[in-house]
Amino acid sequence: MTGINDFAVQVPSPLIELRDITLERRGIHLYIKRDDLIHPDIPGNKWRKLKYNIAAAKEQNAASLLTFGGAYSNHIRATAAAGHYFGFRTIGIIRGEEHLPLNPSLNYAASVGMCLSYLDRASYRNKTSPKVLDELRAKFGKFYLIPEGGSNELALAGCKELPQEIDVNFDVICCACGTGGTLAGIAGGLKRGQHALGFSALKGGDFLRNDIASLQRRAFGKETNNWSIACDFHMGGYARRTHELDSFIESFERQHALHLDWVYVAKMMYGIFSLVEQGKFPQGTTLIAVVTG
Repeated sequence: MTGINDFAVQVPSPLIELRDITLERRGIHLYIKRDDLIHPDIPGNKWRKLKYNIAAAKEQNAASLLTFGGAYSNHIRATAAAGHYFGFRTIGIIRGEEHLPLNPSLNYAASVGMCLSYLDRASYRNKTSPKVLDELRAKFGKFYLIPEGGSNELALAGCKELPQEIDVNFDVICCACGTGGTLAGIAGGLKRGQHALGFSALKGGDFLRNDIASLQRRAFGKETNNWSIACDFHMGGYARRTHELDSFIESFERQHALHLDWVYVAKMMYGIFSLVEQGKFPQGTTLIAVVTG
């Protein structure tokens, strides 16, 4: 097995200032935190969330990792990669029915050895219940459980380290939100006066507020109260996109030579520029945008 400290990752990830006329007109400074460059197969917040879970699984002498996700889950893909690199058997419990051919995320996961199993949506809603977990243990044997999106106390410990890598003074740090673990962890690593702003990729993302608060209480013993969520930039919901979002992605790539992941990161970036245009950030504000993958 590869040792966690021997695994080659690019940390700290690069920090690059973005030059854009929209930002300059409003007097806003925006830096891009290129967490997508941490590792090609376990990028960004996925590495930060998984690294302490991998270490814990090793300490417990676990042979298998089991986790949950949707068909387009970057977390499923990253967990499969972690198993491949660190010598674990991996099991991905996928929401809904199997659709063939597999999409690129699930195809990659299967190609590196992940066993894909599917749960109907009703059962998936109760995936963490003792009954469902007992059924999974009966089917797959013992496993180290990583929650959907990788969001648990160990994940927050990894994400909390991100702000410490940033060597410019900033006011607000932004990230995309699926389960809320990245936002919860980043907020735990901020200095006084700094704020973390999450952009929900899910329709109806208001529920994340309770989930994030609960995660912080378990990880830090308290809520940090220095974060918020923007819920109006989901573009129709998880793994959904609009022509407006596609146009933004194409324009952004032309101007800045950076292609944005449409499931998460593009929605965040679209939201940032929308809020800048609306004057939601005071002139002189310095923003950080975390490109998670």
